[in-house]
Amino acid sequence: MLVRAAVASAMLMMVAPVAAADLPKGVYLRSQDLCAQARKESLQAVIEAGNAMLSARGIDAIEYNCEFVQVTRASRIPTWLVDAVCEEPDYIWPDVLTVTERMAGQLDVVSVKLDEPESGAIDNGGTFFLCEGLTAP
Repeated sequence: MLVRAAVASAMLMMVAPVAAADLPKGVYLRSQDLCAQARKESLQAVIEAGNAMLSARGIDAIEYNCEFVQVTRASRIPTWLVDAVCEEPDYIWPDVLTVTERMAGQLDVVSVKLDEPESGAIDNGGTFFLCEGLTAP
């Protein structure tokens, strides 16, 4: 009985969401120009125009989200390995990403999912820039 409880507890730890507290905080967009536009208009307006936002919880866009469910920090480089579950209407898939802090306020994201331009889906990879003064909706 004790062994069964220990195994169940270990399995729960493997599937329970890991807080992304270790990822850099803030709202990140794909350019400083988008950050300026979001401060001027609103973050929601920039997202509604078809842009993706990166935060510690994941990647969000209109009719698209990619939730970070497990985040592990590398020990020797400023990089995190992220297991994610992504969703768009009628389609859900897993993704694995690396998030690397190249310089303060800049995150480079690489996804194992290949970009499919004809599908119209958001590409998880690319460079994201910290948008000072913005908070996630």
